[in-house]
Amino acid sequence: MSKQGKESVQKEINIKNRKASFEYALLDKYIAGIQLKGTEIKSIREGKASIAEAFCFFEKGELFVKGLQITEYNKASNYYNHDPLRNRKLLLHKREMIKLSNKMDDNTTIVPLQLFINKGGWAKLEIALAKGKKLYDKRDTIKKRELQRTLGRKIK
Repeated sequence: MSKQGKESVQKEINIKNRKASFEYALLDKYIAGIQLKGTEIKSIREGKASIAEAFCFFEKGELFVKGLQITEYNKASNYYNHDPLRNRKLLLHKREMIKLSNKMDDNTTIVPLQLFINKGGWAKLEIALAKGKKLYDKRDTIKKRELQRTLGRKIK
């Protein structure tokens, strides 16, 4: 198969955290690289990852993601495979890390929104500084969504 044919066969990887925008009010968004092992990137390219339970935390001045589940690569031997739930280091510019750590307080957290592979072939994680919503905020979100659906139906 020619090089051009391989590129067209490759599917786009875009794993989203759908609950994040419902559970949190998103304040700032950043795109971070992830420090991965070889079998992890192969599993991500197959689309076998989940960020539904993931969150980010600071440890010794570095940002890590916990709960990002990347299933084991089935074509690798057990010796070379990775731990599916290990903590993974996020790669950001120094000034972005300082900005994030300064904005962190008791009411805010850092949640992953989307895991994707960019045009260069690197795995990236879109993260956001977020503040948890109260129950009445969630109800308001549901009400707005239902209103948009009914308006969409009436227009058609």
